[in-house]
Amino acid sequence: MAINLVNPSGLPEVDVYRQVSISTGSKLVFIAGQVAWDAEGHTVGEGDLAAQVEQCYLNIGTALAAVGGSFDDVAKLTVHVVDWTPDKMPQLLEGISRAAAELGTTPVPPATLLGVAALDVPEHLVEIEATAILD
Repeated sequence: MAINLVNPSGLPEVDVYRQVSISTGSKLVFIAGQVAWDAEGHTVGEGDLAAQVEQCYLNIGTALAAVGGSFDDVAKLTVHVVDWTPDKMPQLLEGISRAAAELGTTPVPPATLLGVAALDVPEHLVEIEATAILD
């Protein structure tokens, strides 16, 4: 595995991600921001943040598998949520949990959560991009 995820002493431990990722791999993989499109380009879970988060994670998993990787290789995630407010956190976590169950992993790389005004099309509520490192 090319990534070691840690919570250094002196930084708060956060349940849903680790503060630092340490890479030993040599191939960088940059995955474009994924939205809640299925393979045919149809939006999954219109109006349902949890369903859209789940689809974004599954799309990242698909992209990683295509290049010989998995969520274990993700060094960093950036999550963009339309009209973010803290009361949306349970929906975000539900989507991550459902994706983790389907992917058979617990995706906890360092992550940045950003509230945004809008995304590419009005029905998209979240977009997630990933950086991975493969051996």
